[in-house]
Amino acid sequence: MAFFSRLRFFLSLYVFYYFYLTIAADLRSRYHDCYVNDQNYTTNSTYHANLNHLLNSLTNTTPLYNRFYNSSYGEKPDKVYASAICRPDRDLDSCRDCVTFATRNLTLLCPKHKMAIGGYDDNKYTTCMLRYAYYDYNGAAENAPYFFVHEESNITQNVEQFNQTRQSLLQRLTGEAAARGPDKYATGKQVVPGILTLYGFVQCTPDLTESKCKQCLNDANKLMPNCCETSQGGSVITPSCSVKYKLSEFSKSSIAEPPVPSPTPPPGKKNNNFIIIVVVSVAISLTLIIGIIIFVRWRKAEKKDQNVEDIIGTASLQFDFSTIRIATNNFSDDNKLGQGGFGAVYKGMLSDGQQVAVKRLSSHSNQGEVEFKNEVQIVAKLQHRNLVRLLGFCLERNERILIYEFVPNSSLDHYISKPINHEYMNWERRYKIIGGISRGLLYLHEDSRLRIIHRDLKLSNILLDADMNPKISDFGMAKLFEMDQSQGNTNQVVGTFGYMPPEYIKHGQFSVKSDMYSFGVLILEIVSGQKRSGFEIQDESEDLLTHAWKSWNEGSAANLIDPTMRDNPTTEMMKCIYIALLCVQESVSDRPTIGSVVHMLNSDSVNLPAPKKPGFFMQTEKESRTTPSSFEQPGSNNLIRRRIEGAPLSRNDVTITEPYPR
Repeated sequence: MAFFSRLRFFLSLYVFYYFYLTIAADLRSRYHDCYVNDQNYTTNSTYHANLNHLLNSLTNTTPLYNRFYNSSYGEKPDKVYASAICRPDRDLDSCRDCVTFATRNLTLLCPKHKMAIGGYDDNKYTTCMLRYAYYDYNGAAENAPYFFVHEESNITQNVEQFNQTRQSLLQRLTGEAAARGPDKYATGKQVVPGILTLYGFVQCTPDLTESKCKQCLNDANKLMPNCCETSQGGSVITPSCSVKYKLSEFSKSSIAEPPVPSPTPPPGKKNNNFIIIVVVSVAISLTLIIGIIIFVRWRKAEKKDQNVEDIIGTASLQFDFSTIRIATNNFSDDNKLGQGGFGAVYKGMLSDGQQVAVKRLSSHSNQGEVEFKNEVQIVAKLQHRNLVRLLGFCLERNERILIYEFVPNSSLDHYISKPINHEYMNWERRYKIIGGISRGLLYLHEDSRLRIIHRDLKLSNILLDADMNPKISDFGMAKLFEMDQSQGNTNQVVGTFGYMPPEYIKHGQFSVKSDMYSFGVLILEIVSGQKRSGFEIQDESEDLLTHAWKSWNEGSAANLIDPTMRDNPTTEMMKCIYIALLCVQESVSDRPTIGSVVHMLNSDSVNLPAPKKPGFFMQTEKESRTTPSSFEQPGSNNLIRRRIEGAPLSRNDVTITEPYPR
């Protein structure tokens, strides 16, 4: 009996390893968001225990409707809500496997975050999506955060006809899905005349009403041009719904029939042979697994040694792990400043009394090794008052740690995303911040020994020192070029949606003009006091860029200014709006360089070209039927003068000369 007990144990162990390795190999995190600016929980807290219990038991509940798990656990204020949804063409077993993997993986990607969302796929299209939160979102149509997933291949002919067919197909499926009982999904196809057949798929979470489902899908459809204007396939995913299209059918997976049981072997020799075969198979499998684990650890150690060699030129900056642990009080939660995509940031104090910011990269981050090496190599070479200064790093045990100067006034995101801080951010401070960011970019693009493209300029990556001087931070995504090189391509688009220009999202093309696009978005956010991702105006469905461009052309750009400063608009404010519109133009060649922007900001008399339509311009159906003459031509010199000088002048009056062609 003891032999058979051990055999069952080894068989169970083998099945577990086989299941986990198989699922992990087939599935990957396609996208996720940790709601970085929201609430966190502490380790071993009641919320932490409730979250673990809920995620561990989620797939044990019976799915509601069509492959939709929805449950909650605990009592307020520590109650946790979670839901997961699979594509309807996934069989129940693969859906459950995907959700199980997601519950293990998402908490690793978003440690200590009370809210998180993530999608997982099998290298094709998203198989399942998991989310959890500290509030009851059941029945709410939430369209943020949103995610874009698209194929690399593009449509090369009849693009306009292709896009019209896609829009028509997805609009038709939106109505069908919203009206379809509790399942809330629809698939279909439509022929692009003379070219090909396009297949579409839309889905809402079943907890939405028909009207909310339709609203969610319509919002997602409006984002589709931002994601996939020329791609052969793409998806827009929000927490409550998703829309997808591709050139092949969204066919239902075949559900495997249960295996036919084998006849019971007769007792005796054949039964003993069977046991021997099973034992030998298990032993070989376990030996193989152990060998793989040893090999992976050896490769990690070798890779770590290689990383040390790669950054050996900055060895004088290396800190001992024990020094960092003491400085941060053993990385206590009380010292935690925030959580980023690749790890946590802590406040620390060195033995000499110097305050530092310690960025500890997560051990489970697949991208952390690359970002760590990149940031040490790049930031160690940079010295500028508007760039955050790297003081050192630690590469010891399995730790990857970066030590920066401590910047006491948090990030710019803290002041723009929270209206309570707007009045403190008067125009003088905002203009000083815009100027400081521009000087930091000028150093990166033109004045340092090597040209550096940041690729992730955003509010949360602009830190503010004690005097509210801005410092550009987080160079994990940055690209370093020789001075005669100005652009590059990548197959892996990284960064933050809303700040990325269209040529980067669609084709992986980045350049100094990519940073200029991000800088333009930043200026509009600083002037308006609203983040692009959360921009709202009454009775309108426009984003920040579209609203700014329309307001400029209609002569009402002053309405874009933060209400706390709107009573006294200045020429500087209007000029910043104008410069921002130049930076976010759709065409790369139309955007100014940072050198010309710094000149515009510092000059009383400058040549300003007319801004053209921004990237990801959201045009309503009514406007699409409007003739170009409906807008006053923005290139007119008189119009430019009226737009900028229409506001009361600041102490530094601006003279506008003839616009020059670009």
